[in-house]
Amino acid sequence: MSNKTIASALISVFSKDGLEPIVKKLNDLNVTIYSTGGTEKFIKDLGINVVPVEDVTSYPSILGGRVKTLHPKVFGGILNRQNHEGDVAELAEFEIPQIDLVIVDLYPFEKTVASGASNQDIIEKIDIGGISLIRAAAKNYADVTCVSSVDDYAEFLELLESKNGETSEEDRKRFAAKAFNISSHYDSAIFNYFNKDEEETVLKISETKGKVLRYGENPHQKGFFFGDFDAMFTKLHGKELSYNNLLDVDAAVNLILEFKGEDPTFAILKHNNACGFAQRDTIHQAYVDALAGDPVSAFGGILISNTEIDKATAEEIHKLFCEVVIAPSFSDDALEVLKGKKNRILLILNDVELSEKTVRTCLNGVLVQDKDNKTDELEDLKTATTKAPTDAEKEDLIFASKLCKHTKSNTIVLAKNKQLLASGTGQTSRVDALNQAIHKAKSFNFDLEGAVMASDAFFPFPDCVEIADNAGITAVIQPGGSIKDELSINYCNENNVAMVFTGTRHFKH
Repeated sequence: MSNKTIASALISVFSKDGLEPIVKKLNDLNVTIYSTGGTEKFIKDLGINVVPVEDVTSYPSILGGRVKTLHPKVFGGILNRQNHEGDVAELAEFEIPQIDLVIVDLYPFEKTVASGASNQDIIEKIDIGGISLIRAAAKNYADVTCVSSVDDYAEFLELLESKNGETSEEDRKRFAAKAFNISSHYDSAIFNYFNKDEEETVLKISETKGKVLRYGENPHQKGFFFGDFDAMFTKLHGKELSYNNLLDVDAAVNLILEFKGEDPTFAILKHNNACGFAQRDTIHQAYVDALAGDPVSAFGGILISNTEIDKATAEEIHKLFCEVVIAPSFSDDALEVLKGKKNRILLILNDVELSEKTVRTCLNGVLVQDKDNKTDELEDLKTATTKAPTDAEKEDLIFASKLCKHTKSNTIVLAKNKQLLASGTGQTSRVDALNQAIHKAKSFNFDLEGAVMASDAFFPFPDCVEIADNAGITAVIQPGGSIKDELSINYCNENNVAMVFTGTRHFKH
């Protein structure tokens, strides 16, 4: 590997955080520093000599700072091959200084978009000179070190101090890989901003915040999470989340958001499906009734609330072995109780905007779709039968429909008085899903008389409504749309069962 000693550096950064010790170290190493604009002033204010880029190019910064470093004397200094006789001769001929180090921190394009800034402000945060400097320096890693983000300042400073200004080709190649990661992510963010309302047959996904998990779904599989977990949650306690934990947490969050701002609601999930769910006047009672839905499956589950968890609720939760507890907040005395289990993961759910798309691998590519953001509402209900549901049944039907939407297909959900009685999940037949739900509800001694049933898709035959009626169910919600809808409607009319159509299917595979 070829070692190089840094003798000159070009520094042009947006964020100055963490830059001072690097500049001082470069100065201690007698490195010639070139800079421009705000970075140049920052270095001068430290009492350190800096050569303005304008002195090299004999050209001022123009167009309000849009053009500062875009000049052959700058890029020639970066892109020349130090072992190439012709390049060395041209540098001498055109009085181009050799540049061994480039430090750049780009304009914050993504943060500007996220802030809700105007289109003009966003456009002005598309970095041109900086991205060009990064690409040039990274391309020429054989001779040049490229530090492309404030996130890499600490690592580079450690390198400077440990090697006294010298870098190996391995060091430079490592920083070049970081640089191309920065530049490709930056360009993807810009493309997605411009393309958000346009071409839907192009997919660009770039996540720079990755984390290695202990393993994947099973111990023999590698697992990784790419995303900003810390923006999504404030972790208060417990061990590291696993791959399976994260899948369940995702399911839990998407489900509970259906009930945001409503009465206290508590969900218990296992393998991405709710096994316990209730809405009550207090979060304590909501938890107690959610647990009653299936206290067996709740063991090792993921718990989530739509409101603060208090001490009384925490004391009940503490009796159960559970992996994760999520809430918008915890009272201090509730935290004291819940932290009694050292591995129990406690998370505060922050108010973060979730993706509008779902993405999954498929064959040799990926499938992308709009997220199912349609929630069935009272105004969506079309009564298909002679008998209309009561107001109380309508509320339970909407409650059951929201649960059904977030349960694996084929699914049937049975509910009463805003409590999940049982669900049949992931079955290959809707009849099997219903029979599973009925059997499960009865095994926990629930009375199905007056309960409601939700289905994620239509009934092609009247068998499901007949089975439900015989179990005591009095109202049904389903999308409708089968060419044989009349068969189910006729059965309900003949047996005094109310049925409503929503017009929206909620498959979840």
